[in-house]
Amino acid sequence: MYQQPLQPVGGSLALSAACAALPLLTLFVLLGVVRTRAWVAAFGALGVAVVLAWWLWGMPLPQTLLAAGQGATFALFPLVWTFGTAIWIHRLTVHTGHFDTLRQGFARISDDRRVQALVIAFCFGSLLEALAGQGTPVAVTTVMLLALGFTPLRAAAVALVGNTVPAAFGPLGLPITTLAGVTGLPATELGMMAGRQVPVVAVVVPLVLLVVADGRRGVRELWRPALACGGAFAVAQFVTANWLTAALADITAAFAGAGVLLLVVRRGAVRRTVAVPVGGGLPERAGGGLSEPDATGPSEPDVPAPAGSRWRAYAPYATIVAVFAVSQVPAVKRLLEAGTLAFSWPGLHVVTASGDPSPLTTFRFAWLAAPGSLLLVAGLITVALLRVPPREAVGLYGRTLFELRWAVLTVVGLLALSFTMNASGQVATLGVWMAGAGGLFAVLAPVLGWLGVALTGSDTSSNSLFGALQVAAAQWAGLDPVLLAAANASGGTLGKMISLQNLTIAAAAVGLTGREGDLFRRMFGPSVLLLALMCVLVGLQATPLLSWMVP
Repeated sequence: MYQQPLQPVGGSLALSAACAALPLLTLFVLLGVVRTRAWVAAFGALGVAVVLAWWLWGMPLPQTLLAAGQGATFALFPLVWTFGTAIWIHRLTVHTGHFDTLRQGFARISDDRRVQALVIAFCFGSLLEALAGQGTPVAVTTVMLLALGFTPLRAAAVALVGNTVPAAFGPLGLPITTLAGVTGLPATELGMMAGRQVPVVAVVVPLVLLVVADGRRGVRELWRPALACGGAFAVAQFVTANWLTAALADITAAFAGAGVLLLVVRRGAVRRTVAVPVGGGLPERAGGGLSEPDATGPSEPDVPAPAGSRWRAYAPYATIVAVFAVSQVPAVKRLLEAGTLAFSWPGLHVVTASGDPSPLTTFRFAWLAAPGSLLLVAGLITVALLRVPPREAVGLYGRTLFELRWAVLTVVGLLALSFTMNASGQVATLGVWMAGAGGLFAVLAPVLGWLGVALTGSDTSSNSLFGALQVAAAQWAGLDPVLLAAANASGGTLGKMISLQNLTIAAAAVGLTGREGDLFRRMFGPSVLLLALMCVLVGLQATPLLSWMVP
C-alpha cells in the first residue's frame, strides 16, 4: 500500500511543489518554446513525472507504471472511442457530399456574411465541437467561411472566436467525463456547475465575433440578432446541462442559437448596409496587399441541392440527438448502466495523505453507456440513411483512426501523465501549496484551465492535467471542490482561441502556415477579456453573493 506524501523533498512544501511542477513545466517548454510535436511533449513530461514519482515521492516503480497504464487505458476508452467515432460520422457526411449541402443551407439564411459567420462559426461550430472536437470545428468552419468570401486571416480569426464556449461540454461531454474521472467527483454535478458558468460568457461571444469580423460597425448594426443568438444559446446550454445531460448541452444550444438567429433575421431585424471598406475588425495586409473586402457583402450563390439531399444532410446530427435523448429515458438509462463494470485497477494500491483510499484506482468500463458506444449506434443509422456501403463505412473508420494517430498518441501521453501525477501525490502537493492563496484561489482557478487549453488545445486534456489539482487546492483552502473543478473546464474554453493546436489548424486550413503569430496576437486580447469575466464570476460564486449557484 502506497501512501501519498505531501512534503517529500526536504520536508519543505514549497520545495516539494517546485519539484512537482517540473512535469508541467517540461510540457509547457516543449510545446511553447521548443515547439516539439504534441505527443513528444506529452511523453517527455510523462517521463519526468515517472522519475519524480519513483525517486522523490517514493512510489514503487511497478505501481507508478501501473498508474500510467491506467491513464493510457482511460484515454483509449472512453476518450478515443468517443472522438474517433464522432469524427467518423462527420467524415461520412463529407464522403457522401452532404456536407456541401449543409454549407449551402447556411448561406441561404442571409446574404450578409456577418450573419453567416454567426451561424457557421458559432452555431455550427458548436455542433461540430459537440460531436468531434480535436480541432475539427476550426478546420471545417474556417474553410466554409473562406468559401463564403472571407479572406484567410479573418476567416481563421472568426472561426477561433466561435470555438470557445462549446469546449466545456464537447465532444459529447468528454471534458466533464474526464474531469470526473481524475477528481472522483460526480459528473452530473460537474456538468451542472459548468452549466452555470459557461452560459454567462456565451451570451457575449457573438458580440466578440462581430468585433473580429467587422469591428464596431458590426456590433452597432447587428447587436440585436447577436444578443438573441447568444442568449438562446446560453439558455439552452444551461437548461440541458442542469436538467438533461452535459453530453447534449452544445447540440441543443447550437440548434437554439441558430433557430433564434434565423427567426430574428427573417423578421427584418438585420439592416443591410452599402458595401464599403471595413474600418474596424481585422484589416489584412499579407504581403503588402490591400485591406480586406467588406464583410457585409453577399457570398457567392450555390446551386440548390435536391430536397432529398437536404434532409439527408441534417439526418446524422438529428440521429445523434435522438439516440442520446433516448439514452436518458430512465428505463433505457438503467439498462445501459447495468452493463458498466467497475473494478480496482489490478496491482495499484494507493491511499491519500490523510489515509483514505484514493478513488483514482477504480476503473469504470461503461461499454454500453459510453458516449462512443451511443455514437456508434448513431453512426450505423447514419450509414443506412446516407446509403453508404458497409465496406466503405468500415474503410472510412479505419482511415479516420489512422489520420488521428498522433492525436490519439497525444491523449494517451497526457492521460498517463495526469494519472501518474495524481496517484503519486504530485498534484496533491501542488494543490496544498496553491491553497495558501485562500479564498483568492477561486478567482485564479479559471486561469489554470485557460493555460492548460492554450498549451494542449483541449479542454479534456486540461481537465486531466489540472482537475485533481483544483480539487486538492479547494479542499485545503476550504472552498467547494465542484466549483473549482468546473472552473477549470469553464476557464479552459477561453484558451481555445489562442491554443497552439487551434492556431496551427486554422492557419493551415486557409494557407497561412507560418502566420500563427499574427493570429495569436489578434486573439490574445479577446481571450484575456473573456477570461477576466469568467474569473470574476467564479470568484463571486465562491462568496455568499452567488454561492446559491453551486449545486
